[in-house]
Amino acid sequence: MTAPNRNALWARALVDELVAAGVDAVVVSPGSRSTPLTMAAARRDDLRVFSQLDERSAAYFALGRARRTGSVTPLICTSGTAAANYHPAVMEASEARVPLLALTADRPPELRDSGANQTADQEKLYGDAVRFYKDLPEPAPNDRALRSVRTTVGRAVAAAEGADPGPVHLNVPFKKPLEPTRVAGDVPADLDPVASAGRDGPYVDVTPGSPEPGDDELRALANELTTVDRGLIVAGPADPPGLDAEAVTALSHATGFPVVADPLSGVRYGGHTRVAPVIGAYDAYLSAEVAGGEDGDAADVAGWTDPELVLRLGASPTSKNLRKYLAGTGADQYLVDPAGRWREAEFAATDLVVAEPSRLCARLSRAVGAGSDPDWRAQWEEADRTARAIHGREGGEDGGENDSAADDTVGFHEGDALRVVADALPDPATLFVSNSMPVRDLDRFVGPTTTSLTALGNRGVSGIDGIVSSALGAGSATTDDLTLVVGDLALYHDTNGLLAIDRCDVDATVVLINNDGGGIFHALPIESFEPEFTESFKTPHGIAFEPMADLHGLEYARVDARPEAVDDPDDVGEQIGTAVASARDAEGSHLIEVRTDAESSHRTRERLAAAVEDAVHGDSD
Repeated sequence: MTAPNRNALWARALVDELVAAGVDAVVVSPGSRSTPLTMAAARRDDLRVFSQLDERSAAYFALGRARRTGSVTPLICTSGTAAANYHPAVMEASEARVPLLALTADRPPELRDSGANQTADQEKLYGDAVRFYKDLPEPAPNDRALRSVRTTVGRAVAAAEGADPGPVHLNVPFKKPLEPTRVAGDVPADLDPVASAGRDGPYVDVTPGSPEPGDDELRALANELTTVDRGLIVAGPADPPGLDAEAVTALSHATGFPVVADPLSGVRYGGHTRVAPVIGAYDAYLSAEVAGGEDGDAADVAGWTDPELVLRLGASPTSKNLRKYLAGTGADQYLVDPAGRWREAEFAATDLVVAEPSRLCARLSRAVGAGSDPDWRAQWEEADRTARAIHGREGGEDGGENDSAADDTVGFHEGDALRVVADALPDPATLFVSNSMPVRDLDRFVGPTTTSLTALGNRGVSGIDGIVSSALGAGSATTDDLTLVVGDLALYHDTNGLLAIDRCDVDATVVLINNDGGGIFHALPIESFEPEFTESFKTPHGIAFEPMADLHGLEYARVDARPEAVDDPDDVGEQIGTAVASARDAEGSHLIEVRTDAESSHRTRERLAAAVEDAVHGDSD
């Protein structure tokens, strides 16, 4: 196989191995030094190339796509600050265990530490955040060097998608010429065909494996689950490609344990909720105060009983209330992690089980004995029904005290917006939620449903940067309807990400919760300190978002849900639901702006929390 020069040969070998390893798309940003890699990718008919102008948005787009698929979408950029702009997404990918591969072009070694233009120290640029790093040698047209680069690419993809998935970094230096212009004598004619053209399939075929306990250890764990009356399965945010809801459901059936499911777990939504005790409103009625203490016996709260054993799957739950509650119960907590890492910041877990969680659940479901106390399951299901009734302003099923609790809290709030949006989504659908309040409102107010809803978010380091790009990246990987619920600051922070709607051919409905600043800070004690709170934390901006929709070719709709504009909360909900349904049924992408008042919404959340607390844990006498 011939090539015009050694750079083209090197880049083609690298890209060929990406495709052989299963890569079907890359995200490139324009730049000169990365020309060999970009050209090699562009000339592959079996590789989809997404072009992103902004490297930070590009990295989050690739992250969102990998979060949806569980497979890596490599990044290609030029040298200098371009590579630095990948860093926030690399951090998120590391903590959230999302496969990411950064291919950063670089100046040749002799130009480093010389003051040469656009030259920076890119070696180990991302520190310990990456699972694998290599500063590749300069392109060399010889058999051993080509075998080496092909092997390195196979190792890099395997590391990104392995048992402890995450980001990997290959730094790729190039001398000029960077374009595929012919350089006489640069590529020898007698190269080994296997080194220059590769093998039939990957040069290194990696066979992945999943850690799991041996038979004796499995039986011991199954015995622990069998001997308790009050067990609980907690499914936190899932690592890509997600928890197997059927395996978790099978274990729940076999044990009788309720499943407390984070909205990002992949377990809260889907057809399995028809038959499984999936609990979703726990954030409204759990807290450290509800827990019964280290002995795990009944708390002194209207007969509420705590778990004796908790099986924890996935990452740390979104709900702080749930995390604090579990820490206060004194229950044995089995933390299941395929990489053997610790993801439990309360340090209350008692056991670490190194295993792939879905496979473990499937095996345990066949090994456990009789189910747990049915009254234990009924306690959770009744609490969930009560909370959801109050959140929906429906009162209790018996029409009793819960009716007045709901009546006292009437008033549209941001949590209602999440509930209305979720109700209006088609089946199937992908819902991406921003950090700060949207993901918390999804957690508390959008309970289990039979809709095939894939809910995603960036909960690794929980930043508000890159949310738009991550959502559009996720949308690029599926034909499902894509809806993004995002706050005003997060949307403003990643406005460049909207370019992907046109450049990457992704349709989306963007629901903007605009409360004119950082609404989450109303939940913190700093709220009582003025003027610092308004000037430095809430940071009102007064931005008009309709021109942004015009700039990016989005159809625009606006719903004013601020208290002074609302006569009937149900009317506001209907307006939002109608807008989302219209966007769903129409062509193109849409921006639906929902104007809210952060302080009013937070006060309503507080009143609803008090109403649920009273209804679920009030005096039983």
